[in-house]
Amino acid sequence: MTMQWKMIYLARRNPALAPEEFPLAWREHSALGRECRNVQDKVKAVRQCSRVLDRPGVPNGASLDYDGVNLLSLRDRQAADDIWNDEETLRIMRPDEPRVFSTYVRDFTLVAREQVLVDGAETGVCLVLFLRARPGQRLQARDLAGAPAAPWSAATRLVWNEVAGERPPGYDYDAIVEAWYESVDAVAAAFAGPPVWHWLPPALADAVDTARSVCMLTRITHRRP
Repeated sequence: MTMQWKMIYLARRNPALAPEEFPLAWREHSALGRECRNVQDKVKAVRQCSRVLDRPGVPNGASLDYDGVNLLSLRDRQAADDIWNDEETLRIMRPDEPRVFSTYVRDFTLVAREQVLVDGAETGVCLVLFLRARPGQRLQARDLAGAPAAPWSAATRLVWNEVAGERPPGYDYDAIVEAWYESVDAVAAAFAGPPVWHWLPPALADAVDTARSVCMLTRITHRRP
């Protein structure tokens, strides 16, 4: 199993943008990063995943309250702290953030350590779960890694991200799961029927506060490299 550090957004769009306009505005914002040498050095890969708009009921229980998830692979853990104080980033990218998002990026970003559970293809469709633990419980990757049955076995790639460090207000999540599937239809088939939380493996279901957790069905609308 491989591990690396990531920054992960759970973003809402600027309400002035229509949902369909958000991915393009986000790509335009991301393009500003090419002007920031330190961003290019610290952020090794980008996966901008926008909420699937044409299948709002898939899977049952998926949230419509957010517009995108950004998965940023970092050079190292220190990069997650340094990037907030980078002069180029503050000068070039931060002023553009309110045009695209509901608030500044730092207000909805988590730092996490990645653990790949199923090292398969990173397809274009990703079901992302932001999990909050019940009081006194701890969320553990092994409780998902040991789930041999569908719908998790249908994923081409399965990643567990353990949240570390400070959490912004309103984003008190403990783990983030990426489950990659071949298509939206594959997600619909895998999670047919009950809400998505019904499909958590028993040990994980006992530890997760589902009322305060979020599930999003997304597709990649921009990637680098």
